[in-house]
Amino acid sequence: MLTKEKGIKTLFLLGGVLALVVLMGMSIVFGYTDTSIQTALDAFRDFNGSNEHIVIQSVRLPRALIAAAVGACLAIAGVLAQTLTKNPLASPSILGINAGAGFAVVVAVTLLKITGLQSFAWISFLGAAVAAFTVYTIGSVGREGLTPMKLTLAGAAMAALFSSSTQGLLVMNEAALEQVLFWLAGSVAGRKMDMLVSVLPYMLIGFLLALLLAPKMNILAMGEDVAKGLGLKTNVVKLTAGLIVIILAGSAVAVAGPIGFIGIIIPHLARKLIGFDHRWLIPFSGLLGGILLVAADIGARYALMPQEVPVGVMTAVIGTPFFIYIARKGFNQS
Repeated sequence: MLTKEKGIKTLFLLGGVLALVVLMGMSIVFGYTDTSIQTALDAFRDFNGSNEHIVIQSVRLPRALIAAAVGACLAIAGVLAQTLTKNPLASPSILGINAGAGFAVVVAVTLLKITGLQSFAWISFLGAAVAAFTVYTIGSVGREGLTPMKLTLAGAAMAALFSSSTQGLLVMNEAALEQVLFWLAGSVAGRKMDMLVSVLPYMLIGFLLALLLAPKMNILAMGEDVAKGLGLKTNVVKLTAGLIVIILAGSAVAVAGPIGFIGIIIPHLARKLIGFDHRWLIPFSGLLGGILLVAADIGARYALMPQEVPVGVMTAVIGTPFFIYIARKGFNQS
């Protein structure tokens, strides 16, 4: 029975890999510039410097890779955040990461006069890390120490503070609004391969740490008292999981801006398909996250052709019904 179950899960993983590869191929072929599968193959086998080949190599390939990587990071961060906070609506944004990153970029543009997506990447990464550490510090105050409820409340409070401060700065500086508005909406368009390469080591480290922590996350999911009874050092596991969320979500936000809903809905879909074992749930969620964001990016190109919709808007359109369903389900069960 266990062998059969493992075989089914393996098939799900392989199917996810295949679906992601197919969608990434579609992302490379489809868009405003008319190309075909043959043109895409020729761009890599026999590059001739034509506009189509340049678009495929320098625009669409980085875009597909970035969308897959960012989607995977946000989804895995969402899995860890939901297990950590015991909150079915938790996502990287619950720790204030998105809001902190956005605030850091707006401060850099309005006060420090820094421009350029490459600069935004490292500034947003720093802002995400500072925001998450601040939330952890606030959530740890008190005799009970760090608890899921305190962590959730601290994250919501800091997210509100950063968001309000960001809006205030943008209202006072319209030029900054024009520069960062597309980034704040969340997008993989116009990102260069260098931006992905610069944060890829952090993404890989976060993914590997998440896989190594998976067995302990299974124990933590049983409940605080049970986990302690089994000898698990819950505070160490919580801190490690939080650091992984910072690394993964911070890297994703640094490249693509604050993209919502993936970290909320993907973990639920993955649990429905593959179960609650984090050893399977984490890699499968990563695949589903990449699939969703690549698919959303393809849709963003055609929604208002020839104009493009930021992919963050597309994920919001896709994710809002799921968010409402999850919220209503959680409310009805409470």
